[in-house]
Amino acid sequence: MPLYFLALGVFAMGTSEFMLAGLVPGIAAAFDVTLAQAGYLTSAFAAGMVVGAPLMAALARTWRRRTALRTFLALFVAMHVVGALTSSFGVLLGTRLVAAVANAGFLAVALTAATSLVPADRTGRALAVLLGGTTLACAAGIPGGALLGWPTASWTVAALCLPAFAAVSRVPGTPAGGVADLRSEFAELRPLAPVLLRAALVNAATFGVFTYLAPLSEGVAPAPVVLGLFGAGCFAGITAAGRLADRWPGRVVALGGSLLLGGWVVLALVPAALVVLAFPQGALAFAVGGTVITRILRAATGAPTMAGSYATAALNVGATAGPILAGALDPFWVAAVLTAAAVAGRSR
Repeated sequence: MPLYFLALGVFAMGTSEFMLAGLVPGIAAAFDVTLAQAGYLTSAFAAGMVVGAPLMAALARTWRRRTALRTFLALFVAMHVVGALTSSFGVLLGTRLVAAVANAGFLAVALTAATSLVPADRTGRALAVLLGGTTLACAAGIPGGALLGWPTASWTVAALCLPAFAAVSRVPGTPAGGVADLRSEFAELRPLAPVLLRAALVNAATFGVFTYLAPLSEGVAPAPVVLGLFGAGCFAGITAAGRLADRWPGRVVALGGSLLLGGWVVLALVPAALVVLAFPQGALAFAVGGTVITRILRAATGAPTMAGSYATAALNVGATAGPILAGALDPFWVAAVLTAAAVAGRSR
């Protein structure tokens, strides 16, 4: 049960990240700023996630896990309360940056805590439950933000975080970073750099397409239908990967990566196939990405929290770079090239 409450916390935090896509027009009007300026809120959150994950993990590694999780949750909730009450766009921008840092710290520790709640042969399933919160946030965040509007969406996210506090008291009270010193943790992580890069590449491809699914679906199918299919596929993929990654991780990455690459190429050549391929592409993307993350955490047992933090940072580097590249070029071809690089990297 604590694992599912931790997943609820991840869902609430992920919803906060994704809901901005549906809130930008309302925030721009409410704070009397341009759409471009309102878009800076997304950049601030992404930057906070990338920088905050390793920094917060290093800071909290000597704390007990439940203390670290409570602290990051409390800070995240506080930033959403302040953001909902402020009338200053500068203050709101600051709350998004700090909230992202808290989010990164929580996810880094939660990844380690999740694996400690189950036997070693069920690590993939535990991570599937935890990261399932992110996939649900993908599907719910954009329409949810647009439906609730600002600042109701901010209050809702804060409220969703509260039940997660119930789980924290049952998380093992061991130090978040284990017993190894920081230098030893970095030494253990160094050989995993290629795997971290692979995680970033797969996530860049995924979010490069996801960000532009609404305009890409024009003339093909209603955007909510395509977004819903992709989001449902993401959830199905991470759920399936939870079992498959525990038994055949190599096959999932090899076969799933090849099928994922093929799907992006088909979409680049035949965009009208999006309504058919939205679900399987979402499923394959998160099945492959989730399996890569499982491998990172299993391989870095001597760097428990720093492994989680670097996995979090890698995912968010991808989530930041992917939309930038996809916005400048064709999203499907960008996804194909990035996925090809990830698959090729595995074969070396």
